[in-house]
Amino acid sequence: MVRRAPLDDYLVETLLPDLIGHDRAPSAFLVYLKLWHMAGGPARGVQVSLSTLAVETGLSKSSVQAALRHLRRRNYVASRRGSPTAVPTHIVHAPWRGR
Repeated sequence: MVRRAPLDDYLVETLLPDLIGHDRAPSAFLVYLKLWHMAGGPARGVQVSLSTLAVETGLSKSSVQAALRHLRRRNYVASRRGSPTAVPTHIVHAPWRGR
């Protein structure tokens, strides 16, 4: 079941120009937006494979992997697996909400 969450103004007004313009990582913004939507908002996790994210965002699998690395580095997403071959669970963070 896919949960829906409204977008924060911060996503469009600040995060979009930061990730796309400053970091030059438009794929990171797309992956973050997709995870936000699939998880139903921040502080929630969604179990989804790289292949599924690639298909649903129109990106290559390697672009999704690079985007997730970038998002984890920036603390926008945390990923964990139950085992090395398990589909990861990605937890969406909204660090600006704690400010």
